[in-house]
Amino acid sequence: MTQEEISAALKARFGEAVGPLSETKGDRFVVVKGEAVVEVCRYLKSTSGFEFDSCQDITAVDWPAKNVIEVVYHLFSLGLRHGIVLKVETDRAKPSVPTVEGVWKAATWLEREVYDLFGVSFVGHSDLRRIMLPDDWVGHPLRKDYQEAGGYQGIGNERQSPLVQLAKLTDEKRKAVAAAAAVAAAAASAAAAAAPVPVLAGASTEGKE
Repeated sequence: MTQEEISAALKARFGEAVGPLSETKGDRFVVVKGEAVVEVCRYLKSTSGFEFDSCQDITAVDWPAKNVIEVVYHLFSLGLRHGIVLKVETDRAKPSVPTVEGVWKAATWLEREVYDLFGVSFVGHSDLRRIMLPDDWVGHPLRKDYQEAGGYQGIGNERQSPLVQLAKLTDEKRKAVAAAAAVAAAAASAAAAAAPVPVLAGASTEGKE
């Protein structure tokens, strides 16, 4: 099915809970109201002709100016080879969306990542906790207003420019090569000084007074 056909079918089934297919040049998407997302997802997975058996990714986009976080679902049918992107907008001050792990088990991990990095709470999730960062980490790093706290438990987070790092590595390599060359030259000089002086064949000191 085309994305237009999928969007039209969702609109006919769920009415105002589903928005129109976007007109963007990139990945086109359908905005779904948060309270309907589980029902919409279950319909897309279980209904013949749709059969979206793969939740490929769940991610998010932070929009401080609009005071919303968009939770983004990338869905695909492995058998029918078609896909659709859904978006759910939630209040940035207290982002919360129902979990879809009851529809796709893979969502268990994907939702935890969004929770960890964006702070979105997935209501009904069986094990909602951080998945990438330590439990005592402060803040959510993919928020636009996230401020780094100067490291974690003694581990710094200052980042040098890649060019500075490259220059440093190049200088260290140059010094190492020069030092190795100096050691080799010193060893060769010492070996030459210790070698016996050869005596030329037929040379004699007889008759010399």
